[in-house]
Amino acid sequence: MEVLSAIENRGYVHPEVLVTTDWLAGHLDDPTIRIVESNEDPLLYTAAHIPGAVEVDWVRDLNDPVRRDYLDRDDFADLMNRCGIGNETTVVFYGDKNNWWATYAFWVFHLFGHQHLRILDGGRIKWEAEGRPMTTDIPQYPPAEYHAHMRNDRTDRAMRDQVVEHVARHLKLVDVRSPDEYSGLRTHMEGYPNEGALRGGHIPGARNIPWARAVNPDATFKSADDLRAIYHDEAEVREGEDVIVYCRIGERSSHTWFVLKYLLGYRHVRNYDGSWTEWGNLVGVPIEKDV
Repeated sequence: MEVLSAIENRGYVHPEVLVTTDWLAGHLDDPTIRIVESNEDPLLYTAAHIPGAVEVDWVRDLNDPVRRDYLDRDDFADLMNRCGIGNETTVVFYGDKNNWWATYAFWVFHLFGHQHLRILDGGRIKWEAEGRPMTTDIPQYPPAEYHAHMRNDRTDRAMRDQVVEHVARHLKLVDVRSPDEYSGLRTHMEGYPNEGALRGGHIPGARNIPWARAVNPDATFKSADDLRAIYHDEAEVREGEDVIVYCRIGERSSHTWFVLKYLLGYRHVRNYDGSWTEWGNLVGVPIEKDV
């Protein structure tokens, strides 16, 4: 894929993980590309979507129907085959809410080792604002023959016991929820139901950097200099440190994971998808509150 100068000029460590709306508009018929829409609002895709895009729903397609965990290798292969995605296909994700579910899907695909993953900079918000084509046609692609790897939870995913150890060692954590959730004033996002957390507050030692601070009003990502001012200067997170990010169920923190890992090039960042719905219910773990 060619270099995208508009993105490259922002100083990211890995600018190749983003594509512009101009670039995608010129590649709608590219057979080596598969566009994937992943939203919070399940009605958006059927109402209208980018031509050729398939839908990946975070509940239906990415999560196990019984356990609180992700789909396994066989189910991931089935998903890729249904979407017509081969091992060499470049997958371009986009969605609503500043791409938070798009980065969540990106993260899950990354856990399975798919090598060619991109995010549409600005997502659905920017595409629609520019008046670019939308359709209600549901594309049909020939089934692929995808060979899936085992899901790798070691390097980019943090589990409960690892977070407990992380806290005991006083390592870096970034809580990407709203200030009211972080302080303990709320146990859920404003306007959203409580996913079941019994206690409010945050994991001890976590810095609060709300996830959406990483984007501009048009949903594009801020420049690397602006992002460093947030995460390096404010959160005091340094490249080379072991960093865990979390939110309520891992969706907002996947966005911050993407920013730290790819745009700023932090090598040791993990997403704790158990997040506050797990930590806020655990017996005996430490919690801090500011209210």
